[in-house]
Amino acid sequence: MTITSSKLWTRDFILFTISNTFLFSGFHIFLPTLPLYVLDQGGNSTDVGLLSAIFVFFAILVRFFTDYGIHKWGQKYYLYIGCILCFVAAISYILATSVPRLLSLRVLHGLGFGIATTLYATIITDLIPKSRRGEGIGYFGLGTTLAMAIAPGLGVWIVDNFSFNSLFMVATCSQILALGCLSLCSIPDDRSVHTKPQEKSSILDKLVEKSLSYQAFLSLLFGICIGGILNFIALLAKEVHIANSGAFFLICTACIFLSRLVTGRIFDKKGPAWVILPGAILFLLGFVVLAQSKTITSFLIASALYGFGYGTIFPAVQTWMFNLVPPAKRSAASATFYNMIDIGNGVGSVALGMLAGKLGYASIYWCSAIIMGIFLLSYIWFVIQEKQDYEEGEIIDTKCQ
Repeated sequence: MTITSSKLWTRDFILFTISNTFLFSGFHIFLPTLPLYVLDQGGNSTDVGLLSAIFVFFAILVRFFTDYGIHKWGQKYYLYIGCILCFVAAISYILATSVPRLLSLRVLHGLGFGIATTLYATIITDLIPKSRRGEGIGYFGLGTTLAMAIAPGLGVWIVDNFSFNSLFMVATCSQILALGCLSLCSIPDDRSVHTKPQEKSSILDKLVEKSLSYQAFLSLLFGICIGGILNFIALLAKEVHIANSGAFFLICTACIFLSRLVTGRIFDKKGPAWVILPGAILFLLGFVVLAQSKTITSFLIASALYGFGYGTIFPAVQTWMFNLVPPAKRSAASATFYNMIDIGNGVGSVALGMLAGKLGYASIYWCSAIIMGIFLLSYIWFVIQEKQDYEEGEIIDTKCQ
């Protein structure tokens, strides 16, 4: 579908954004609570680790077949399949009275979430005018930010005051609302723009779209750094005796929200470099401050720097990837982006956890700062090379004339 109007806030855009918010709410509500449920069912720390690993593995695995799914069912109905799987998993957690059953449902939930996140990110580009894509994707991501800010705390509150079954019912209602909003959207069933998937392709080809190899590399580095924050920030706070570590996520979420209100417009007017470069610098500084934090003040300054950096880089790299491919490759671009983020998150969590076991939790953030330094230097080199290629092209064009 081609958008000719420059109007962003259409009925479909708003409903689609709300639907995505409810889907992510049903995911984030389980992040702090399912580990508690595993322990409540007699599981151990290994089972808690498997809970996340199985989910991520199958979310990545199903993205290998994104093009096949769109070709067979069309992106509209393939998205419905993903959302329905998430709904079935959420309501079935009530029946998961043992750890093996719970882990098997994480397979189903991972498959559904992998399909849905890829298709939401793909379809939203059809609902946004190209001239406002950076701005639109930034606003679209605000729903995910709100889900990340509200759902985890809500989940813990429900478990503390009611029961796990109540938690599962609230998560199920969230998935129902996601489906309800989705059903009110006019989504093109445009499988015609997707060519038939190639019969023979390597695993790497399915994991990463070839034309986006460099952007995938940046996404992988970014994902590793995200893993350090999500999994170890509370443990760092405990190690350096900082109380109220939850305030980190509160400040961080507020800064992500604010950054997305501004940086999308800059992306559309100036291009990715004007957003990614300052975002990477802020992100790097956040890790440097965090690695040295001994007080709540420095801890929250690091939180703000991290939030502004994250809120800037995430939608910018994602939009950049969409802009580099034709419509038929957008699903592959979306799958590539989320695959690299998830792999980086998983690998980073394991590697950084091993590092923390030997050198302490502060070492995680020194390492993350080094990784972001590589990200920043690599991107600066890319921008310089791109500028040189552009100038050489202009010289050649002038000579030809």
